[in-house]
Amino acid sequence: MGMFSRFTDIINANINSMLDKAENPEKMIKLIIQEMEETLVEIRATAAKHIAEKKSLTRHIQTLEKSAANWQEKASVAVAKGRDDLAKSALIEKNKRQSEVEAKQEELVQLEEFLAAVQDDAQRLQDKLAEAKRRQDAYLLRQQSAQVRLKAREKAAVYNIDEAISKFERYQQKVDEVEAQVEAFDMTANQDLSSQISALETDEQVEQELAALKKQVANG
Repeated sequence: MGMFSRFTDIINANINSMLDKAENPEKMIKLIIQEMEETLVEIRATAAKHIAEKKSLTRHIQTLEKSAANWQEKASVAVAKGRDDLAKSALIEKNKRQSEVEAKQEELVQLEEFLAAVQDDAQRLQDKLAEAKRRQDAYLLRQQSAQVRLKAREKAAVYNIDEAISKFERYQQKVDEVEAQVEAFDMTANQDLSSQISALETDEQVEQELAALKKQVANG
């Protein structure tokens, strides 16, 4: 059994209210559309059946009218021939056909009224179905928009990660540069110390040579 038990339930249903209260509006709108489409198929089948019945009834009425006219002609012939008894019988048959025509015409009127009501119901159902499909399209657009926004955010997140990595790499590069400067300073400082020690050794040698030279001069 569908969510609608009768056709009037669909026509009187407040689709917007049903969807607002639904836990899963997208699923609910699909079920509503499915129910409406199935009901519309049933209405069309009913209409087709009664349209065929109307055509058959119309042909039957035409046949009865022809029969009544035929009996009327026969009654006229019988009167012309002086056979009032046959004319009377012919008129009785004509009246039977006319009575049947009137009864069938009443049926035809009722059938036409029913078909008009079916057509009106089908149009109202079509309007409801169009409304439901518009809501479904709106949900689809919202879903697509949400997916686009999600992808955009995912790309933004990836960009932020890449930017963070790039910043870290730049920071690491700066650290490497500072460390290199420290190492260069240390290396330069060591070389200066070695040079200073070598200079001291050179000074000592010069002093020794100077003392020896003084001594030699004094002795000479």
